Amino acid sequence: MTQAAVKPAGRLLVVGGGYTGRRFALAAASLGFTALLTSRQPKPPEELAALPAEFGWLPFDSQAPRLPEPGDLAGVSHVLVSAPPDGGPGDPSLRCLAPLLADLPLAWVGYLSTTGVYGCTGGAWVDETAPPRPRAGRSQARLEAEEAWRASGLPVQILRLPAIYGPGRSPFAGLRSGRSRLIHKPGQVFSRVHVDDIVGALLHCLTLPAELRPPVLNVCDDYPCPSSEILGYASHLLNLKLPAVERYDAIAADLSPMARSFWAENRRATNRLLCAGLGYRLRYPSYREGLRACLREEEGLP
Repeated sequence: MTQAAVKPAGRLLVVGGGYTGRRFALAAASLGFTALLTSRQPKPPEELAALPAEFGWLPFDSQAPRLPEPGDLAGVSHVLVSAPPDGGPGDPSLRCLAPLLADLPLAWVGYLSTTGVYGCTGGAWVDETAPPRPRAGRSQARLEAEEAWRASGLPVQILRLPAIYGPGRSPFAGLRSGRSRLIHKPGQVFSRVHVDDIVGALLHCLTLPAELRPPVLNVCDDYPCPSSEILGYASHLLNLKLPAVERYDAIAADLSPMARSFWAENRRATNRLLCAGLGYRLRYPSYREGLRACLREEEGLP
């Protein structure tokens, strides 16, 4: 993972301690940060015991609402928000935590959004200068959350992510269980990013001087491609037979609304600003390197 040396003794708050947030907190802790993660539910003792001593868990539920105490956040210098919108106005984390965040000596706030805010480009490349054209629903809610954070007056950086994959979130389990579907839609491509390149890009950004951080940044790999190509390579690594090809137009009516929303968009997101502009070097430039690393980690190999 490529980033500048991080000064120790920072205190990091991760709002939404899920898959990406927890992996980021672990990497930050290894570089000298103490990390606080939020959770809607109390963590079981065995899970708490398995985490580093630098970790702490705080209650946060925008619906309850259940909020941290002001003293719990004392000294927090960096914040990552990975919690999704909740159907309310703006962003739930900002809506609930803004008074607490305003009193903190914050150097950086990262908000994880989606490249879905660009809408469908018909497969054309899109960069951070493109005007957002999100579809109604989840992508529109993400754009409204972005706008709320950018209007907050806090040192916010918006990170727009495509499909996320990584260890435990790879095609291998579906192929082994026979649940995978090989769907083909002519001309359809998707961008994606390995979770460890999200972590690496975040660490790279928060170490930059504030004046060098772009307010909006795409974090994605170099190689958008059809999902069928990913599944084909994963089956090759496992030496398993692919499922039968299904044409999208023949099965679309049977898919869930969320799946149809996923297949309705077609775009290539570019990482030129991140890599050429800011000097970040991708650990996994394509799914090939990324899937091989996922398989090694999932199987406990070095």
